[in-house]
Amino acid sequence: MGDSCDVKDVNLAEAGGLRIEYASQHMPVLKELGDRFERDKPLSGVRIGACLHVTTETANLMRVLKAGGAEVAVCASNPLSTQDDVAAWLASGLGVPTFAVRGEDNDTYYEHIESVIGMQPQITMDDGCDLLFTIHDKHPDMLAEMLGGSEETTTGVIRLRAMEKRGALGYPVIAVNDADTKHLFDNRYGTGQSTIDGIVRATNVLLAGRKFVVCGYGWCGRGVAMRAKGMGAVVAICEADPLRALEAAMDGFLVMPVKEAARWGGVFVTVTGDCSVLRREHFEVMGDGAILCNAGHFDVEIDIPALREMAVSERRVRPMADEFAMPDGRRLYLLGEGRLVNLAAAEGHPASVMDMSFANQALCAAHLVEKGRSLENRVHRVPREIDAEVARLKLAAMDIEIDTLTPEQERYLTDYQAGT
Repeated sequence: MGDSCDVKDVNLAEAGGLRIEYASQHMPVLKELGDRFERDKPLSGVRIGACLHVTTETANLMRVLKAGGAEVAVCASNPLSTQDDVAAWLASGLGVPTFAVRGEDNDTYYEHIESVIGMQPQITMDDGCDLLFTIHDKHPDMLAEMLGGSEETTTGVIRLRAMEKRGALGYPVIAVNDADTKHLFDNRYGTGQSTIDGIVRATNVLLAGRKFVVCGYGWCGRGVAMRAKGMGAVVAICEADPLRALEAAMDGFLVMPVKEAARWGGVFVTVTGDCSVLRREHFEVMGDGAILCNAGHFDVEIDIPALREMAVSERRVRPMADEFAMPDGRRLYLLGEGRLVNLAAAEGHPASVMDMSFANQALCAAHLVEKGRSLENRVHRVPREIDAEVARLKLAAMDIEIDTLTPEQERYLTDYQAGT
């Protein structure tokens, strides 16, 4: 479709626009920021490159960034998460250079990233760190001109902290994922609900009474475990961190090693941010009909090459469910090709929780325009005042009032002399 756009079908734009408008009704914080940005233009003339999941929620973020005066280009952060009608609307309805096609191969995925880099962004927005890393790896000449970046997800922050530790980070990045109004809500409630949604859409299995294994008990794992338990599943947690494992036990979940869980479970969800969580030794002992899926960012948590090597046959039995037949007759089912099941097999997080995450993204972009040149080249927390502002706006949108400390209470909290 030309140098400024690569989407599946621009004629899908009208349908995408309707879904984006519907999502916006559930994103009141972002809407208020859009009105503020339209008035104040805090991003005037700034070029922003975004490598995010191309969904209805992301489209509403793009609207806010453009309202703030930014020039924006966007590509997909996952080959299976793109909603093609949304990509079409971004390209033709909003006029944003968009490079995203659902199901694109790996070469096309990185070509699309290069297309966004070709717009010479001054700020990057990542979900998984692929845009930032490609700039560092392939275009180091751009680093000196960057104002900064932001990172949406846990896996990306892990990569960024590794880069910082090795002195390889060439511009400041704000870890949006670590904002309380992001990871305490998006990771827990968004991932929890949308992962269950993806599993059910892909398989139509009943979760009540089913043995359900969650590998990883970070905030995303907590959410998945909580929602599976709410659906009536019997839930086991696999963890390598003793503190998280202890917390899972005290939250009422079974806790066991992956090898033991492999024999026990019927549904397996990886959500660790690490590789080869489920691998050959586990596939060998899983029961017939076991369902495998991933809710971590990259498709490395399940060792798919080993699974494919072990299988005597492979076939797609449902739109997002692939059956792998083992030599002994057992069948294992992989959902969403091992990619994010909540986006590959469902629609990702509900708009109302992404409202807070993307409000952080928008406010952090404005913060980088104002402060980016003075920040060190390291991973920064979201400023506390931004986190608090997002929470305040969300409460107001939910028509919830909270208390305000009296002057006496504020004095008491800062008076170290007050004792028994």
